[in-house]
Amino acid sequence: MRPRKPATGSKSSDAASSSQQWSSFDTSSMGLTHDRASALGTAAKDRTRNLAEEGVELSIDELIDDHISYPGGSGGVVGSGNPRTFPYGVKQQCWEKADVLKGRDPDRWRRDSLGNIVFRKLVGCPGCLCHDYDHIIPYSKGGKSTLENCQVLQAAVNRSKGNKTDISKSYLIQKSAYCRISGRDMDLLELSAYGNIRRAHDSGGCNIQ
Repeated sequence: MRPRKPATGSKSSDAASSSQQWSSFDTSSMGLTHDRASALGTAAKDRTRNLAEEGVELSIDELIDDHISYPGGSGGVVGSGNPRTFPYGVKQQCWEKADVLKGRDPDRWRRDSLGNIVFRKLVGCPGCLCHDYDHIIPYSKGGKSTLENCQVLQAAVNRSKGNKTDISKSYLIQKSAYCRISGRDMDLLELSAYGNIRRAHDSGGCNIQ
């Protein structure tokens, strides 16, 4: 998800930009009929217009993850009730159910299910602060793309986990990518990613703008 750019135009121009982005996307690669592709495109344009009103712009991949439905479908983009990736809304809730990191803003920092520190802006990369939204029961083994089957997991651990089900927590802990990170390091990451530093509400720290 990209935050809305500084106000250089109207909300309608932001929505138009997102709609044009979708219009240029080749829906034929998704295996849809012409009618369903057309309906999906209309739904996407309506969705991006509503998001623009809220100050949010989604990329094409995020629109697909957002689980846009179309008439006659069962909720998934390609007509499946169980999309391969987690819908955008599920990812947000999955992040919120992960353990908080004391003293840091929970919207930016969390601990995964093994206790590893992860940064919200780092997704799908190989670094020690990067995370994935992992299917607890692997998708290939019938796992659903639902909140109940979602966990925030350090990306390196998720790569080791793969689609295995008979795997112990101690094994995954051993596969964790460890790095020592100080409060100052976290501050610098926040400044780089967000342009400011925010503390947890109960940390007693100051907000640095």
